[in-house]
Amino acid sequence: MKKEYDFSRGKRGAVLATAGKTRITIYLDDVILERFKAESERTGKGYQTLINDALAKHVNNAEQPVTAAQVRKILREELAQTR
Repeated sequence: MKKEYDFSRGKRGAVLATAGKTRITIYLDDVILERFKAESERTGKGYQTLINDALAKHVNNAEQPVTAAQVRKILREELAQTR
């Protein structure tokens, strides 16, 4: 082991970049974070992975077009409320 190391050309951050992922800072409600951490304990899957999965699922569902069956269901529900 050397007595001194030269870090003058060193860079901050992760040694190995994760392809397709970006590190961010995010503020979540305590109850939300507690729920995901509890789920993490139950499943053994990391809580950040669970949060990412939930966000991905939401985004994928939001991109789905509304089907004719869904429109009929919505209309039936709305018409039932007006009667």
